[in-house]
Amino acid sequence: MDNTQFWWLSIGIGAVVIVVVAVLLGMIIAAAQSIDRHAKAIWTVGKQIAGNTVSIWMLETTNERLTRIMEGLEFLDRKLSAPASSKGS
Repeated sequence: MDNTQFWWLSIGIGAVVIVVVAVLLGMIIAAAQSIDRHAKAIWTVGKQIAGNTVSIWMLETTNERLTRIMEGLEFLDRKLSAPASSKGS
């Protein structure tokens, strides 16, 4: 093998390596873009879920206050329904 053939072989191998590297780089970029799209979709859905559930923590406070109101109403109902003789006591 003379020097000219060796150089053509080297150039050919180099060209194949460059093509393989370019294809692999394209595949990596496509995978990264796919991951980015999915991450954006997950972020959007997460924000929607957070928006829909933001007031759930207030339900406990609401239930406690409604319980106190009901107890007060039941107390008033008992007082107002009591016979007239026990109202003076």
